[in-house]
Amino acid sequence: MSKSEIHNVFSTRFLTVSMVGLLAVGSAFSADKHASAPAPKAAPASHAAPSGGGSHGPSTASHGATTASHGPTTASHGPTTSSAGHTTTTAGHTTTSTAGHSTTTAGHTTSTAGHSTTAGTASHGTTAGGAHTASTGGAHPAGGATHTAATGTRSTTGASHGPVAKGHTTVATKNGGSVTKRADGRVASVHDSKRNMDVHRSLSGNRTVVHERADHTRVVVVRGGHGYVQRPYSYHGHEYGRRSYYYGGHYYHGYYGRYYYRGVYVNPYYPAYYYGPAYYGWAYNPWVAPVSYAWGWAGNPWFGYYGAFYTPYPVYASASLWLTDYLIAQQLQAAYAAQAANAAAISNAAALTPDVKQLIADEVKRQIALENSEAKTGQAAEPDAASSSIQRALTDGTAHVFVAGADLDVVDSGGNECALSQGDAIQLTGQNPADAATINLAVLASKGGKECPKGDVVAVKLEDLQEMQNSMRQTIDQGMQDLQKKQGTGGLPAAPASAQAAPQQSAVAAAAPPPPPESEVVATLNQESKEADAVEKEASADTGAPVGEPPTVALGQSPDQVIAALGQPKSIMDLGPKKIYVYKDAKVTFRDGKVADIQ
Repeated sequence: MSKSEIHNVFSTRFLTVSMVGLLAVGSAFSADKHASAPAPKAAPASHAAPSGGGSHGPSTASHGATTASHGPTTASHGPTTSSAGHTTTTAGHTTTSTAGHSTTTAGHTTSTAGHSTTAGTASHGTTAGGAHTASTGGAHPAGGATHTAATGTRSTTGASHGPVAKGHTTVATKNGGSVTKRADGRVASVHDSKRNMDVHRSLSGNRTVVHERADHTRVVVVRGGHGYVQRPYSYHGHEYGRRSYYYGGHYYHGYYGRYYYRGVYVNPYYPAYYYGPAYYGWAYNPWVAPVSYAWGWAGNPWFGYYGAFYTPYPVYASASLWLTDYLIAQQLQAAYAAQAANAAAISNAAALTPDVKQLIADEVKRQIALENSEAKTGQAAEPDAASSSIQRALTDGTAHVFVAGADLDVVDSGGNECALSQGDAIQLTGQNPADAATINLAVLASKGGKECPKGDVVAVKLEDLQEMQNSMRQTIDQGMQDLQKKQGTGGLPAAPASAQAAPQQSAVAAAAPPPPPESEVVATLNQESKEADAVEKEASADTGAPVGEPPTVALGQSPDQVIAALGQPKSIMDLGPKKIYVYKDAKVTFRDGKVADIQ
């Protein structure tokens, strides 16, 4: 094979991270509608901020002092209850449910032997722009290494339908499925009804494969053979899911609920471990004095590449600021790896300004307060889905900010399709109807090119927004784990002794059955990727539309970029300063961490 042929082996720029950027980073089970879906509970009132840990600062979330950048306060002031409801106390806070809420609990799906009792799976409908990807991160249990996942996708069965992008057309295929094409004639998404599989090609060129099975098992595959296998299980008669992630040679798990809200099922993330109140208090409140911290990112390709987009804080006055940089960095590392051979110079980027970063830091504080509230009962009981899911963010009157955890193609108010990628920031804006399953958000920061410009108002499906929140929470959890390990070192202040206690496993995680072996998950991901190849080939033959663009492997690329394009090598020859990655039809030679030769 010639070098020119090898250079065009792949074009896919494959999630998040959090793995780094997580592998954040879809909605868990199929979003099919229940025959008699439960009425969702109203989101609980604002959580009280943690007060432990000996830190100085506010004791309530609703009136917390702002951090060093003097951004907005940390919690909502909007309405949190609905009329004609009754109140129940869950996880230390008050929830109010709507009238008519009777035998169901928190909108969960009742399940038997790990299977939902919902009505049959709804038929697929291809939406404009295809199956948009969202991010779902994966966190190791306490003591494990941290990685950011970027492999989530929205549910494609019975999911909400967003606006149609200009120039998109959908045609039927011979097997009863459908193909959605962009204005240039290229395939945006394919739905294969025979396999019950959806394949989406994002504007950036990355491919996401989603296979929904009848038993609510979901398989998601993204760039380089990374992805997850999600299997349902039952706890207290309700359905939960464990995602077994494989990313960059790392294998780990995440846990999710299944909650019916606004006509679709969303899958809120639940931590596998909870800390004691002292640690949440130390992480939430300001530190005694600002500190400097050296991340060690200088010289890393991703850091230089995004230099015009992202600048870390010079000092940290609180853990929330440190966790903000942790969150953003994880997502940007994954975004860089996802670009593979197509890492053109950034142009017209709308940077993460200090004001935008402060908004993210405020969101981080809200998540810390939420998890502290969940921890009060999370080690022994089910979490409150209305509180932990996207429902709270959409009903508490606060203009919440989200950081993208994976490639996401959206449609703006002018009908134009544009992209969001890991590390971009968007904010709730305007009035969204109470039953809206597509939410309007304003772009605060993006990286230019095909991405949505700053100020653009874009429509995000409810399931995608839930997964974006999941990615943020999961990455923050990873940061909390790292922070507890590193407190008192590298310039970070020491946490009080009471805040150094090891976290305890959550009831939801403890109830899950033993996970499948890593080899089984890897084999499943590889098989699904091959099936997706066949799906795209058949769709192209049926419609005559080209699928994707041939990616390239180029001189000067890093090992991560090559793996993102070609997947894991069959073998690696380590010759000291020179390493050779051996593939089926190619050999890629690296010198000093860069591609030096392709054969």
